[in-house]
Amino acid sequence: MKLYSWNVNGFRALCAKPDWRRFMKADADIIGLQETKAEEEQVPPDERQPTGCHAYWLSAVRRGYSGVSVFSRPEPLAITRELPLPAWQGEGRLLHLEYPSFHYLNVYFPNGQNGEERLVYKMGYYDAFLDFAQALRRNKPLVVCGDFNTAHRAIDLARPKENENTSGFLPQERAWLDKFTAAGFVDTFRLLHPEEAGAYSWWSFRMRARDRNVGWRIDYFFVSAELAPKVRRAWIEPGITGSDHCPVGLELDL
Repeated sequence: MKLYSWNVNGFRALCAKPDWRRFMKADADIIGLQETKAEEEQVPPDERQPTGCHAYWLSAVRRGYSGVSVFSRPEPLAITRELPLPAWQGEGRLLHLEYPSFHYLNVYFPNGQNGEERLVYKMGYYDAFLDFAQALRRNKPLVVCGDFNTAHRAIDLARPKENENTSGFLPQERAWLDKFTAAGFVDTFRLLHPEEAGAYSWWSFRMRARDRNVGWRIDYFFVSAELAPKVRRAWIEPGITGSDHCPVGLELDL
């Protein structure tokens, strides 16, 4: 099973770009998109539900903000939207699809760079998500993908020293990823590429950061530990443009 995750930073704008056509030729089984910034009815029908796929959309209450979608060739057993508690609903951040052998979570985690209030919200969302994931895991394994908005270790960004006080690499954000992995969730890229440096999934639009590969790895595929032996490939595709993020991929032998 081949899976992709991509923060598209505006789905309607991406659809008009050639890289979207190239990406959709990858023959993925499940594609999770984040930061779609669109309501389903705003998207042309042929893009809203690609041929051969079941399509699921979740938008934020605030128009043009956040949003996630999933295109899936296999039909899921069930689908839910958002975390179960009202405090974490309304921003269009999570789609949960249940398949016969695993739960799949496509998540766009909050960004903490817009002040202390949003950082507090981000950390609260992290904790609520972990509780939700652990509850689901009692039933069957998990695959979690999306934009986590945090680089875990110094190897995961080009300039760790300069960003020690920047949200996205703060000690408390990184500590939560420590807690997440300690709970039994495996970073699939690091599982197969433990020492690979310069592997990033997001670059600022400023100062030609992408051309110079001054980036961050903040987009992930995690699996619960019981699925780790099923991981065959995990990769990043920086050659696919059209967004300030690039797609990340996972192949599972199920």
